[in-house]
Amino acid sequence: MDKINPNRVTSPTAGVGTTSSRLLACHEGRRAFALTGGGLISMSICCADLDSKCGDAASGDWEGEFFPGIPKIKYEGPSSKNPLAYKWYNAEEVILGKKMKDWMRFSVAFWHTFRGTGGDPFGAPTKSWPWEDGTNSLDMAKRRMRAHFEFMEKLGVDRWCFHDRDIAPDGKTLTETNKNLDEIVELAKKLQEETNIKPLWGTAQLFMHPRYMHGAATSPEVKVYAYGAAQVKKALEVTHYLGGENYVFWGGREGYQTLLNTDMKRELDHLANFLQAAVDYKKKIGFNGTLLIEPKPQEPTKHQYDWDVATTFSFLQKYGLTGEFKINVECNHATLSGHSCHHELETARINGLLGNIDANTGDPQIGWDTDQFLTDISEATLVMSSVVKNGGLAPGGFNFDAKLRRESTDVEDMFLAHISGMDTLARGLRNVVKLMEDGSLDELVRKRYQSFDSEIGAMIEAGKGDFETLEKKVLEWGEPIVPSGKQELAEILFQAAL
Repeated sequence: MDKINPNRVTSPTAGVGTTSSRLLACHEGRRAFALTGGGLISMSICCADLDSKCGDAASGDWEGEFFPGIPKIKYEGPSSKNPLAYKWYNAEEVILGKKMKDWMRFSVAFWHTFRGTGGDPFGAPTKSWPWEDGTNSLDMAKRRMRAHFEFMEKLGVDRWCFHDRDIAPDGKTLTETNKNLDEIVELAKKLQEETNIKPLWGTAQLFMHPRYMHGAATSPEVKVYAYGAAQVKKALEVTHYLGGENYVFWGGREGYQTLLNTDMKRELDHLANFLQAAVDYKKKIGFNGTLLIEPKPQEPTKHQYDWDVATTFSFLQKYGLTGEFKINVECNHATLSGHSCHHELETARINGLLGNIDANTGDPQIGWDTDQFLTDISEATLVMSSVVKNGGLAPGGFNFDAKLRRESTDVEDMFLAHISGMDTLARGLRNVVKLMEDGSLDELVRKRYQSFDSEIGAMIEAGKGDFETLEKKVLEWGEPIVPSGKQELAEILFQAAL
């Protein structure tokens, strides 16, 4: 590597540049530049574009570099001006008795990061990554998987999440589709062994194919129900084989568009039977991972059966499944259901159901699932307060179920988005420590309920506060004096930690 005079570069990101600048380096001089703590360095590279001659680009075994000029992302601290560095996330730093990486257990979502196109209902795709050839072939799937693992290694993340159909293409039959999946899974297994990266969770994509237009487990067509079961069976096997720690059910089409043509009770019974069958098969194959349900109120259906955490908890209780499932809370889904992410996390936590968090957010001015990276420090602090109270998320973690904006089209943006999301949550954790060390907010809450620390309060909380006894106390006490809730003070104390 050759040292380069850093004065030759005027932008802090010029060393990593845009997609076009890196490709120019690949095509013309086969050099790339990286900004490091020691200045700007020049590197020989083998670029992951289809015109590269350093490997067989048409082969799934092609070994080119996918992110030339982007070094492994390091922690440089809050004073760093390098956008390709962590300011708050220091993986090995111990906070509240755990390494930061163990609090976070970050994961990259394969579908948004490597299958997201930037397309929307009003416009064509905007992203064309250098390694893509425009096909959904097995060779392309292999190349994409290699890019995915290089991305995670450079980012310093050791977990990933996937849908079955995102990592491998459909075949003409279920047998052919499973064969395609097996071929990609073998490559993923090899890459995992080389990198010590493993799945946080896997899942089956039961919402995109036309066969699932009425749902999978809640479809009125028995053959579709069976097909969904077969697909989940295979996805459970694959997740288990890859060492996944969890398996997620997101029922994007498990709901209805109108009750006029819907037998709701029958569909809910079918859904419960489907989930019970998944529990049974999980145990049969020896998969010890956690099964997770991810609530969402609507979109694409008008009403989804697992509307929010409370609805899902009620469903699990009714069908005797509470001991078999936990909840994967997605922050953007929380707001769509009319709640804050903090509310959903606390509802899951106090009921012993908090298993994983899909770290994203929505735009308050937009009423749909925009899946943006969480960058709000206040919200991140509230999220991390629930995580700390929960004692962490393991074997779950934070999955970045978030995508680049349609207008963000540089390869570099993939890194910037994840760095920002990781730093935001790390800063949230540090803020929780500040709140705990100060103690003022906890004391405010304690004082608000201190009347229940009395003898009569303890009786009520023990379930022994009968109405006759309480009536006698009221006659003895007279009209109660109700203290201020001190909401404004609570907000001041919270904001002071930010």
